[in-house]
Amino acid sequence: MDQNDAQLEQGMAAESPENNAENHNSMASLLEKEGLGMDFPQSGEIRTGVIASIGPSQILVSVGTKSEGVISGRELEAIPAEELAALKVNQEIPVYIINPEDQNGNLVLSYTRAREEVSWQKIETMLGGKDAVHSKIIGYNKGGLIVPVEGLRGFVPASQISLSRRAGMSGETPDQRWSKMVGEDIDVCVIEVDRERRRLILSERAASTETRESLKERVIDELKEGEVRNGRVTSLADFGAFVNINGADGLVHLSEISWDRINHPSEVLKVGQDVKVKVISIDRDKKRIGLSIRQLQDDPWTQRTTRFQVGMLVEGTITRLTKFGAFARLDKDLEGLIHISEISERRIEHPKEVLKEGDSVTLRIIKIDPVNHRVGLSLRRVDSQAYADLDWQSLEEVMDDLTDEAA
Repeated sequence: MDQNDAQLEQGMAAESPENNAENHNSMASLLEKEGLGMDFPQSGEIRTGVIASIGPSQILVSVGTKSEGVISGRELEAIPAEELAALKVNQEIPVYIINPEDQNGNLVLSYTRAREEVSWQKIETMLGGKDAVHSKIIGYNKGGLIVPVEGLRGFVPASQISLSRRAGMSGETPDQRWSKMVGEDIDVCVIEVDRERRRLILSERAASTETRESLKERVIDELKEGEVRNGRVTSLADFGAFVNINGADGLVHLSEISWDRINHPSEVLKVGQDVKVKVISIDRDKKRIGLSIRQLQDDPWTQRTTRFQVGMLVEGTITRLTKFGAFARLDKDLEGLIHISEISERRIEHPKEVLKEGDSVTLRIIKIDPVNHRVGLSLRRVDSQAYADLDWQSLEEVMDDLTDEAA
């Protein structure tokens, strides 16, 4: 073997697997010794760090590298004041790697981004679960309520608000409907998560065991006849309107909607309208609630009859003739009935034997019934001696009025 062959053989031996392994181990040891074999952070990674120091302009956090990472600038300002005040040296916190090495050689970290990422991860584990999360309502928009969960702002659409809470809603604007709920406790379930769009949808209804039937039973148990409640019109029918009060529907019969005669509830009400109602009946066995709107209004009929009294002589115009009597208009919106027995001293078979529509006649008021809104009139008692004193008194009042006008 010449000198060149010997050198070649030595070179091959140096590149053998055994020698390569030894060289690799030696290099790894050297890198580890110099700190170059550490698990260096990568952008977007979340790590658990330990706070090394807290200063007015930065927080230093050890994440297992040769030098501490720094939270400063906007990332420091993003930490809520209450949370910042609670942080302490040697405390473990999650950190998000923004930049493994900036132009100054610093490892740039974010606490708020890490916390948010951890929150999203927790939220995703809750998706579809039946466990409710307790929170508070912190705001609202036109479509529903804003509720924080795990530090993230979640949205509860109006359709996902519990029956009992929706029953208490009133008003046409979001401010009128939702503002009074801010600060109230609420239990919610996570029903939709979209991290890319930062969308977190919550449901109070999914967290509630309350059914429409159980809610109605509770409301009926609490109600008392004569109470006045706020409600909202939920539907209209030929026979009346249904009004929801605290989650239970009650019926306002057509006759209880208005003092004026109406043919359909839509003449006065519309679905979604807020109204005050009086509870006039409760059937707990059949779970029915009777309500009234007109009983909370001044009765215009009472106002129309204030200037009339029983025994008074009045002028009326015959408007209708029926088998049982004749109707006479005393005022623009007030009619009275002359029963057939009060038309003539002699027996007649039909009012048309004495009266016809359009006749102007003098009548005597013999009855005023405010409950049934009826005025009873008499034609035959106009000259009755039973009312002589009242007629004389009325005549004196008329004469006095004429004297005063003349003076």
